[in-house]
Amino acid sequence: MSFSYKTNTPFVIGVKDCVPTLLGYLSIGLAAGVVQKTAGLSIAEITLLSLILYAGSAQFVIAGMLATTTSISAIVLTVFFINLRHILLSASLAPYFRKVSIVRNMLIGALLTDETFGVAINKATKTTSLNEQWMHGLNLTAYLNWVVANIAGALMAQWITNPAELGLEFALPAMFIGILVLAISSRRKIRKDIIVATIAGLIAVYASVYISSSTGIIIATLVAATIGMVLKK
Repeated sequence: MSFSYKTNTPFVIGVKDCVPTLLGYLSIGLAAGVVQKTAGLSIAEITLLSLILYAGSAQFVIAGMLATTTSISAIVLTVFFINLRHILLSASLAPYFRKVSIVRNMLIGALLTDETFGVAINKATKTTSLNEQWMHGLNLTAYLNWVVANIAGALMAQWITNPAELGLEFALPAMFIGILVLAISSRRKIRKDIIVATIAGLIAVYASVYISSSTGIIIATLVAATIGMVLKK
């Protein structure tokens, strides 16, 4: 008896489409594992966070807040607000899965990240719908890679006592900058993107001086999103 392995199914294509982002997941996951371990979390706790929370920015924030002995309630509230963006990400992709039930849509959204959203939305610009199995292949590949990378980073932490010396804390911002550059280059609307980015940067700096850096970023994000929507219309 022989078995044939189909390499052109939507799920397998989704796995392949995720490959270009895996290096970023690996580097960020390793950094997150090291930072979480040096913050005092055990390998089991890091594994559970990766499996259940599955959010790079939130996991970095948790590690930093634990290191400064922040209360659990403050950590939970902060993580909640950080992850609110996933509502917007899911809402943006939902129209491409109109024929999929609510429960199956929830399964897709549960593993959606900034990176898989970027891959999916770029693909969505060329079609009116996305394949459910393709999305699962994309999401699951990223998910498993993230968990493995976190565990590997936690194991490596015994040789890295001070992550700041290696600049590991900048790994997450660097990844988002990379995603932004790829998104801008694929849109081919560089002039509009530069205008929006410049306005957002000026607002963030101005608000940071007179209010606070965190509030400045939130205001800049809201204003930039509004301007971007107006320019698109």
